[in-house]
Amino acid sequence: MIRKSIYVAIFAGLLVIAGLFGMRYWAQGLSQLAFVPPMSFSPPAPARADDYHNPARWISHGDGTPDDPAHWLPSGVATPPNRLPVLVFFIHPTSEFDKLRWNAALDDTLANARADLFTRGLASPFNSAAQIWVPRYRQATFGAFLTDKPEGQRALNAAYGDVLAAFDSFLMQSNPKLPIVLVGHSQGAFHLMRLMKERVAGRPLARRIVAAYVAGWPVSLEHDLPQMGLPACTTPGQPGCILSWQSFAEPADTSMVRAAYARFPGLDGQDRTGTPFLCTNPLTGRQATDAAPASANLGTLVPDATLTGARLIPGLVPARCGPDGFLMIGPAPQMGPFVAPGNNYHVYDIPLFWANLRADFIARTAQWHALHPNPEPRP
Repeated sequence: MIRKSIYVAIFAGLLVIAGLFGMRYWAQGLSQLAFVPPMSFSPPAPARADDYHNPARWISHGDGTPDDPAHWLPSGVATPPNRLPVLVFFIHPTSEFDKLRWNAALDDTLANARADLFTRGLASPFNSAAQIWVPRYRQATFGAFLTDKPEGQRALNAAYGDVLAAFDSFLMQSNPKLPIVLVGHSQGAFHLMRLMKERVAGRPLARRIVAAYVAGWPVSLEHDLPQMGLPACTTPGQPGCILSWQSFAEPADTSMVRAAYARFPGLDGQDRTGTPFLCTNPLTGRQATDAAPASANLGTLVPDATLTGARLIPGLVPARCGPDGFLMIGPAPQMGPFVAPGNNYHVYDIPLFWANLRADFIARTAQWHALHPNPEPRP
């Protein structure tokens, strides 16, 4: 009964958010009134790597348990008999929408339940790995992305401090001989980009990275990608590269997304307004403008009405990278009520291509091991 009531609360909260997003003409003042905290920012105590030696600081911690949300699988998908020799570090998207705080508390029941739910749908394509690690972190509330107030950036910096501490702890606790896949969505992708600049670029660790899936946040080809330490993925199965996409059905109106992204400078500190984004087609696994038909889609993860179950439907959506860097998926598919204005399928960036991303992850891992048959420990 407790679990059912939590799911009801999650669903009701997301419906409210979807309703606000669903207004065709989203006034900036109204969005700020609804989501931006009015109080001053009080910084939380900085996190340390040893804080994340505590399993309670993780949604998924290494091998996981049978009820671990990252190890969830949709109906019809069997648990892999053998785990792949690779580690996954996943950063979940925003699950805190409270305007009465700038950063989520680690013991916030509702925000944690939403994060667990998002982990099920977004981290599960990668759960054939030997281990998957998903930290809880004091994420910035949704309103931090909607304001130019300095409190918003301070909240994001505090959230990143947790992510950085968790990653350093992950490196200390996990097998140093295994390669790593990095995954982040939305706020998680925002933090992942900075993490790559500070922990991957120009360091020996870059050799261990199988791929980085930076979904739902734009990677500027000019101002972000050169700072992240790896190139864009240009061929299927290529290891040591970055994938990124943002999904829109057609007709697409990307103006609000562009305005939101222009609020933040690139990793080089420069204004990235108007610069092209990296777009990887998840159906082909490469940076290209050629279209992939719906028949190339091995399975879209479509949730049920309660958000507690889902099934894979093959051939549901096509995909092509537009010249502006947004991923177009054709006419709007029926995925649920959480489609943002302009046919923005941000919430579904990973579920739209669930089975293809699972196959892509497996192929890149296999190729990394083919190129590194006897990997040595790396710092």
